[in-house]
Amino acid sequence: MTQIVDTQEYLHRLLTIDRPGVEKILAFYDHRLGVICKDPRLLYIPMDDHLVHRGDGVFETLKFVCSGIYQLDAHLERMKKSCSTIFLQPPCSWDEIRKLVLEVCASTACEKGLVSLFIGRGPGGFSVDFRECPQSSLYIVTREHPVYSEEMWEQGVKAYKTQIPPKQGYLSQIKSVDYLPNVLMKREAVLNGNDYPFCFDKQGYLVEGATENVCIVTSEGKLVVPELRRALPGTTLIRALELVKAEVDIEYRRVHEEEIHEAMEVILLGTSIDALSVVSFNNAPVNETRVGPVSRRLRELIVRDQKENGVPMYSTGAA
Repeated sequence: MTQIVDTQEYLHRLLTIDRPGVEKILAFYDHRLGVICKDPRLLYIPMDDHLVHRGDGVFETLKFVCSGIYQLDAHLERMKKSCSTIFLQPPCSWDEIRKLVLEVCASTACEKGLVSLFIGRGPGGFSVDFRECPQSSLYIVTREHPVYSEEMWEQGVKAYKTQIPPKQGYLSQIKSVDYLPNVLMKREAVLNGNDYPFCFDKQGYLVEGATENVCIVTSEGKLVVPELRRALPGTTLIRALELVKAEVDIEYRRVHEEEIHEAMEVILLGTSIDALSVVSFNNAPVNETRVGPVSRRLRELIVRDQKENGVPMYSTGAA
């Protein structure tokens, strides 16, 4: 028979249970408590928060490098749009959220890491009725940046055509916490011996990766960006295009699967990987499995931009 315990025993077990990955957590904030905590054993979200059991919430993940948060305002602006789309108001002002992000990151005393923001409908029950939740929730979590070998950028990665379809309609334009399709895409790619998945619409046109945008370089040297009608406009993608527009012709249009095989370069763009070259697609080589010059240049520009234009973590000024 399962034991019934008192509060103290429950808390003891909560604090001593083994949790994978807990050593990577640096600091976090729960708006209900209003304090920053650095003990990862206490990192929990209430099960009755609709963010958890209904996927009723949105999130953003940012990078901080050289003690500066990269693309902070671009991420917050996208989060505002996501919240507006699902009729969700954060529990405090956006200026306050910006200040909190800076403070939580600064509390880590680390020069590099990732920070994720979650805004949910809030705790209050287990139905689909928003009226259960008297106040929305806000969680901010910082963690160690994944350690990638430089060989990943020098040698490139392998991509795979997933059978999981892209998200539908307006859901593709918001960064909601419902990432089940993305999870299944990644799983399928890995189990088939590849690194990253690509998803396509019913007509065979490229949409996006699981958590990255994808673009190609044609034989004419054009950087082609797939239409973003069913893909989330990535902050890294948008910034990278701004940085490189004076050096390469950029075209926005639909990209068919066949063009990936014919491309001179296929490039992934995302927060944690910057710009990463794909040298194999569905076990067929891309550009003779060589990392291309546009990929290298994009990464160079992004890395430099991170160092020069990050918002200092120790600044708490409003936007």
